[in-house]
Amino acid sequence: MNDFIPMKHLLLFVLVLGLQHFTACREVHAQNSVQFKPGIPSREIIKMAAHVRPSDRQSAWQELEFIVFIHYGMNTFTDREWGVKGTPAPVFNPTALDAEQWVKTAKMAGAKLLIMVAKHHDGFCLWPSKYTDYTVQSSPWKEGKGDVVSEVAAACKQNGIKLGVYLSPWDMASPLYGSDAYNTFFVNQLTELLTQYGQVDEVWFDGACGEGPNGHRQVYDWPKYYSTIRSLQPQAVIAVMGPDVRWVGTESGYGRETEWSVVPKDSLFSPPGNMMDEDLGSRVKILDAKTLVWYPSEVDVSIRPGWFYHSREDSMVKSSETLADIWYSSVGRNSVLLLNLPPDRRGLIHGNDVAALMGMKQILDATFKDNLAEKAKITRNDSVILLDLPLPVIVDRAMIQENFRNGQRVEAFVLQAWDGLAWREIMGGTTIGYKRLLRFEPVKTSRVRLKILSSRDVPEITTFGLYKSP
Repeated sequence: MNDFIPMKHLLLFVLVLGLQHFTACREVHAQNSVQFKPGIPSREIIKMAAHVRPSDRQSAWQELEFIVFIHYGMNTFTDREWGVKGTPAPVFNPTALDAEQWVKTAKMAGAKLLIMVAKHHDGFCLWPSKYTDYTVQSSPWKEGKGDVVSEVAAACKQNGIKLGVYLSPWDMASPLYGSDAYNTFFVNQLTELLTQYGQVDEVWFDGACGEGPNGHRQVYDWPKYYSTIRSLQPQAVIAVMGPDVRWVGTESGYGRETEWSVVPKDSLFSPPGNMMDEDLGSRVKILDAKTLVWYPSEVDVSIRPGWFYHSREDSMVKSSETLADIWYSSVGRNSVLLLNLPPDRRGLIHGNDVAALMGMKQILDATFKDNLAEKAKITRNDSVILLDLPLPVIVDRAMIQENFRNGQRVEAFVLQAWDGLAWREIMGGTTIGYKRLLRFEPVKTSRVRLKILSSRDVPEITTFGLYKSP
């Protein structure tokens, strides 16, 4: 029997139907990870994978969709990317640093969180750390009385943007690097950042590891770093060398066509292994896994070729159209977009970067402001959701979302439009997850349907919208 129901009630309808069916089948304990005993049947592995779900911190992070990265520091003034050892602190001397401009630019573009690079590989600290002299205190900026992290945190709080911090594990300036004592030094600096600037919602690590003055490479005490964060800022996700958020695998801005948030992982608490494969979470991958975890993808990319500002790149800023394409290929592929905006030597985000960013926002706003399926009648029968529109419309975009808080399930789907005589395929896809954005050639129709071709358990679709790009 078919059920007809207004669009605004689709979420409740799908969830109730799904949960009733789920309860009738069998109870499966949903959790953030699952470990398999030897010999468990394949069908049970698939079913259990469907009920691995995000933690509260991961759910809140996923719904941010768009985050801004701010790379600023000694490299800005030395025209480098990775930095070098021994650059004198007085080299850092911005003339018009304006953290408020950084944060307002991010907010106007639609970002919900800003991650500040507090210390890069060169070891120069943008806050007055008491554990080293190589900080803003030793620079001429504000006569050594400035604190970039404090200004960013204040601007974030004032403008309603969440705060994140990046602290490089590699420190070229520390004489302790390469010894056990360095881990204590690092935790001390991490503690400063997590106790002096209010709430922090993301802590970002990379795996860069050089050679210390003793000729040894540092062995990072990741469990100690993680426990420090969990103790001081329990709501913060730890990315991307961490247990909560993984790197997508490239710095291009483009995520996978098939992006699973549930993937195999050798250990629940160790840094990730190779996350660059095209296939991370298909049935082929998970059937041989010992442990599955909810481990979502963050897509990082810079608005310029480099991560720090270089004047030679002023004409190489990504266009608004390219940034919009990246949005579809990151946020629209079950990931969170982390876009880097590098302030210049003045301490301002360059006008070219701002213009491109605002252009992207205009494109997206114009596309998604009107859901053409809002007044549709909805029929759900088995794994098909049918939208009957009041009048024919021209559409070329679709948005589909799963109830990701209850797990990721859909493995394959197809979108079809009625041409007056038969159903015509618009396009197909694999994973949906938190959000899938589809782009296709314009089609005029009054009936559109979504068919779920394969799912690990009862699919729970919460959003099915249709749009027309400008």
